[in-house]
Amino acid sequence: MRVEDFDYQLPEELIAQDPIEPRDASRLLIMDKTTGALRHSVFNQLGQELHPGDMLVINDTKVLPARLFATKESGATIELLLLKQVELNLWQCLVRPGRKALPGVKLHFALPELTAEVEDFSDEGTRLIRFFPDGDFYAVLDRLGTMPLPPYIKKPLQDQDRYQPVYARERGSAAAPTAGLHFTPELMAALSEQGVLFTKIMLHVGLGTFRPVKSDTVEGHTMHSEFYRVSAEAAEAINAARAAGGRIIAVGTTAVRTLETVADEDGNMKAEEGWTQKYIYPGYHFKLVDGMITNFHLPKSTLIMLVSAMGGRENVLNAYQTAIKERYRFYSFGDAMLIV
Repeated sequence: MRVEDFDYQLPEELIAQDPIEPRDASRLLIMDKTTGALRHSVFNQLGQELHPGDMLVINDTKVLPARLFATKESGATIELLLLKQVELNLWQCLVRPGRKALPGVKLHFALPELTAEVEDFSDEGTRLIRFFPDGDFYAVLDRLGTMPLPPYIKKPLQDQDRYQPVYARERGSAAAPTAGLHFTPELMAALSEQGVLFTKIMLHVGLGTFRPVKSDTVEGHTMHSEFYRVSAEAAEAINAARAAGGRIIAVGTTAVRTLETVADEDGNMKAEEGWTQKYIYPGYHFKLVDGMITNFHLPKSTLIMLVSAMGGRENVLNAYQTAIKERYRFYSFGDAMLIV
C-alpha cells in the first residue's frame, strides 16, 4: 500500500488556528463506516447518535508544558520538546537545532532552579537530556515550559487549558488527544443521563504523533513506542458494556490504539500497562472498537491511515473532500468526525 494513497489537498485557511468556544460548538461529520454515507451535525448533539449502553472510552492523559528554551554556555539558544520520561529527571527530547546538542553540552534556563546536560543520542534524532531541578521537576516545568502546540498553529494560545481535554488528569503527554477537546462537563453529564457510559484509559502521546511517515509504503513505517495503562476498573467496565450489547466507541486515535493493544482476539480486556507500537492501517481487523470520534488529520499521516482502517480509505477520503467543500475546520483545534 502506498503512502501517497492517503494524500489530499487542504486549503491553508481551513487549518484551525483557534479553539472554538464553547468546546462542544464544533461541527460533527457523521460517517457510516459500512456505506460511507455522511450526515452533518454539531458536537453538542452527539447524544442523538448514541444509544443507552454505548461506552465512550476517553484518554485522560494530560499535556505537559513540554516546550523549553535553553542556552548553551556559548550563548546559543536551543529549543527542547520533552517526549518521554526514561527515568527520574532523564527525558527523551526533540532538540532544535540538533547539531548544537552534543553529549556533554550543559544547558541553562531562564530560571536558575533548573540546569540540564545532554547525556546521549537517542533514536530518530532525539537526545537523552538529564535535568537537574532545584526541587520538584514538574513544579519548575510549570513555571518555565509552554504548551507544545503543533507547528501548523501559528497563533499563540491565550488559555493554555484549551489544549487539554476537560477530563485530562495524568500528566505526561507531548501533545493533546485532540478528539477529547470537544467535550464539556455539561455534555458529558447529559450523555450520562441518557445512559451513555464513560470509562478512562491512558496513553501518553509521544514521538509517534510528530514523526512523519518517511517510507514510500505504509507497511515500511514503524511506530514509536508510547506508554499506556488500562486499569482493572476500566477493563471490567468495557467487558460489561460489550457483554450487554453496547458499542465501544473510542474517543480519538490514542484510545483506539490502546484498546486494540490490550484486547485479546475475542475482544476481551484486562488490566495492563506497558509500551505500545500498535500500527493500524487498512486491512486491520478490529478486535474491540466499534466506532470512534476523531478530528481531521494531516495527509499521509499514520492517523488518517488508522481512520481509514475503521471507515475505509475511499470513504474517508470522500468524507475529507466533503468536509473541505463544506468548510469544516481541520487538525488539532478543528471540527470532529464520528465513525460508527
